[in-house]
Amino acid sequence: MIDSLGGIMIVLQGFPPNRATTNPYLIMLAESLRALPQVEVLNFTWKTAFTGKFDVYHTHWPENLGTGSNKIKSVARQLLTLAFLLRLRITRVPIVRTVHNLERPTGLSWTQRRLLDLIDAQTSVRVRLNAHTPIPPHAAVQLIPHGHYIQWFSKYSLPETIPGRLAFAGLVRRYKGIETLLSAFVDLADSQLTLSISGRPTSRDLEEEIRYAAGRDARVRLFLEFQSEEDFALRIAESELVILPYHLMHNSGGTFAALSLNRPVLIPDNQINRELSEEVGLGWIHLFQGELTDTHISTALSAIRNNPPASPPDLSARSWDAAGERHQTAYLHGLGNKSKRARKTSA
Repeated sequence: MIDSLGGIMIVLQGFPPNRATTNPYLIMLAESLRALPQVEVLNFTWKTAFTGKFDVYHTHWPENLGTGSNKIKSVARQLLTLAFLLRLRITRVPIVRTVHNLERPTGLSWTQRRLLDLIDAQTSVRVRLNAHTPIPPHAAVQLIPHGHYIQWFSKYSLPETIPGRLAFAGLVRRYKGIETLLSAFVDLADSQLTLSISGRPTSRDLEEEIRYAAGRDARVRLFLEFQSEEDFALRIAESELVILPYHLMHNSGGTFAALSLNRPVLIPDNQINRELSEEVGLGWIHLFQGELTDTHISTALSAIRNNPPASPPDLSARSWDAAGERHQTAYLHGLGNKSKRARKTSA
């Protein structure tokens, strides 16, 4: 297909056409690729998956392929996924996969786990967002740092910072430690502080726990529903400090969203975040060890007030122009691996 189209490489991205809920990371990735003269991008639909012509399939969260809104739809999608993988194998279309998370989601069925095994076995190149993401031995890998959101948020008119406003914004999942954040905040005696928690919880139980814990303190403001991109940016921009108390943080789009809006963050202390702190410059990233406490919050807030950052965070290494070119390299690598496998098979 590449030769027949004058050098154009067609990439099927593993996400559908843009929706209101589409992760901006995916939208900016597609835009950066479409800006390249030799790349054409297709968004995922089942019709395109089975009838479209493409050279590379790029997946991000492959577990979504085999997951439907109910049991019957999940089974149907699993059968479609199996047929799709068979088509990729027969046509020798390489799979490139971005490894966003360290582990698979919990609660997957046996069939879903086996499908992920098949996808792993057919993956030609793995893209990792930081150098600490583990990759299987001898697997082909391309390091492509998570891009920033500076241009993405530039279209919004944002408010001034509210002194004393602390914030969490993003999809509310159990591992993100919102209950811990609420417990630590309640222990803060400063009556001038407020806490904003914005985002849709992933379960009713989690939402009820958060509402119960927040009810202990009138300084807490809850916005537990889907946040538009403008609302998301507003909640971050008006805060003096963004707190992301994840129990496990490996790749965090929320961190880059806050930095892109020139807001300092308090995040877990690990090697990845220490390196990021060095990259973006002093005063932007504040780290805590162990479980988040009121002392961690007050220490970070004092540092921000007493020694504010001297310049905006340095996100120059995370431009989407560079990300698009590096993804193109990953796709070409995948096609090269396909050619090697084809030669081995013919031999």
